[in-house]
Amino acid sequence: MSYDRTLASVETYFDKTATRTWERLTSDAPVSRIRETVRRGRDAMRAQMLARLPDDLRGARILDAGCGAGQMTAELAARGADVVAVDISPSLVGIARQRLPVDLASRVDFRAGDMLADELGRFDHVMAMDSLIYYSRADLAAALHRLSARVSGGVVFTVAPRTPLLMAMWRAGQLFPRSDRSPTMVPHAAAALQKALAERGAAAKLSPLDRITSGFYISQALELRP
Repeated sequence: MSYDRTLASVETYFDKTATRTWERLTSDAPVSRIRETVRRGRDAMRAQMLARLPDDLRGARILDAGCGAGQMTAELAARGADVVAVDISPSLVGIARQRLPVDLASRVDFRAGDMLADELGRFDHVMAMDSLIYYSRADLAAALHRLSARVSGGVVFTVAPRTPLLMAMWRAGQLFPRSDRSPTMVPHAAAALQKALAERGAAAKLSPLDRITSGFYISQALELRP
């Protein structure tokens, strides 16, 4: 599918189909054993991504691209960053705004819409956790090219790695109730993605970080730097 069609599919899932599921998953509420592995994996991935940034982010403007329920947003703001937290799902943005500690509210500008929108401006860093995992190689390379042109530091993001285990897990996930299924993930290899970026004239270097595997959560972090 094209970027716009995929974006619409993602919006439908997170804003209409599975909002309550994701609200619970990203809280401290009890969840199933399978979802607990996903929660632990997401926590580990978020910690790894945050470790790529300074502990003191005062004066930095950061885009939380696909902020979801706002866990990354809150941690960035707690470090002193001015955060633009954008998500395609207005429902999740509402949850993120409600959960944000009152003393951090002045540091966060919540937006509902496309994380690639030019009007969001320029940034020191971009964080995109599990928000680019549904796009084709061409669309992902185009998205990264657009983001990298507006960031002075790096873009830290995740992809679904191209592994047999992940695809087996994904097929097993199709046994979940339809309301719990997300749009189809597109697996990527770092080398192929770097080539696609180069073909677009992007000079930025792509570096793989650690892969996180926790039950049904399998995700590869990468960092794109000038």
